[in-house]
Amino acid sequence: MNKKLISTLSVLALLIIILVVGGIYLFVIQRGAISERQEKLDELNKNVYDPAELNERYLALEKRSAELDSILAHREFNIPQNVSSIKFYNFINSIVANFPEVTQVNVEYLRQAPAKEFFFHEYKLSGGGNFNDVYKMIYAIEQSKELKKITKLTLSNLIKTEDDIPLFLVNFELIAQVYFSSDNRFAPAELVENKLTTEPIYDAFYPLIRNEIPPNVDNLLDVQGARLLALIPEGAFVADTKGNTYLVWEGEQVYLGYLTKIDYDNNTVSFILNKGGIIEKVTLELERNK
Repeated sequence: MNKKLISTLSVLALLIIILVVGGIYLFVIQRGAISERQEKLDELNKNVYDPAELNERYLALEKRSAELDSILAHREFNIPQNVSSIKFYNFINSIVANFPEVTQVNVEYLRQAPAKEFFFHEYKLSGGGNFNDVYKMIYAIEQSKELKKITKLTLSNLIKTEDDIPLFLVNFELIAQVYFSSDNRFAPAELVENKLTTEPIYDAFYPLIRNEIPPNVDNLLDVQGARLLALIPEGAFVADTKGNTYLVWEGEQVYLGYLTKIDYDNNTVSFILNKGGIIEKVTLELERNK
């Protein structure tokens, strides 16, 4: 065999080896990587959208988000996401800011705990003050848009004296829980607070009968011992025991009560007085000259 043939066969053998090794590398080793990259490419191609279509989808999602926010905002209560424990202190401060000095409120943080799929911060509130101030604070906690619950409440009467005038107050102690969620599905993007103000209610701790009668600091007509001097279309002239003359009419406030009726037919005026919880009706008759 001549050298030329040997060289040709050597080159041919080397070429075959290269082709076999290259085929193994391409179709065996790189096949998995190529398939993986092709799958990623196909996935990326699926998520390629036209800008106009993307804008359309964005507007639809924005509208849906506004609808859900509106629904949540119109619910009586919401459960916000991850509420700071400090927020309740600020809430109570805003409620009691206009209370008189006689009403004092202390807030103590107790714990954080789970409640089914939600969580809550727990606080202890204690203090004392006017019955209706305490009631307004309790009402605000219970009616707040962000869900709060009072789980325990204790009230007791308290009597303080200020300038020799008794003040009938209440002591209170309550446990409040402030609820929150780990996500934002239960509250709108912007909080719209409920109405937290309320009208005064009857003070259940105020005594029905009292030994103390408030002084006449406004210099109102004292009906006791007073005399009816004259009746006129605008009202009645009444003189007290000191000789002071007052013009009063129906509904007019007097010391410890009100003028309830002017009877022109019988020449009388009638008053209702509250003497420490004892209701008394007083009628004055027009004096006639003999």
